[in-house]
Amino acid sequence: MGLRLSETLSLQVGDIDGKRKQVHIRRGKGHKDRFVPLPDLTLHGLRELWRKHNHPKLLFPNANGPIHRIKYAKSHMDRGGAQKAMKVVVHECGIKKKSPSIPCATALPRIFWNAA
Repeated sequence: MGLRLSETLSLQVGDIDGKRKQVHIRRGKGHKDRFVPLPDLTLHGLRELWRKHNHPKLLFPNANGPIHRIKYAKSHMDRGGAQKAMKVVVHECGIKKKSPSIPCATALPRIFWNAA
């Protein structure tokens, strides 16, 4: 969805509008609110995630301690933990940071300068 890490971690359950398929981003860059489109696949993934922890407010609660205590977390997940989790997911999915370059031909003819 193109969110910054801090915007994602601070998402709350009430920020997700499944009917309109939008996410309300609060106090983003420049402390401005905005709405971003919510793809169906992402909505499904967020619902599955929420069913696992059932936190009444936070979408990404801090997971300190046993799994049954996540429901009572007071704060959202920390940035370092989220970055580590993302690295694992990227590695397991086989996503490469750099994609191979693909040569392409241009439709324009070459331009030669007259040296004379």
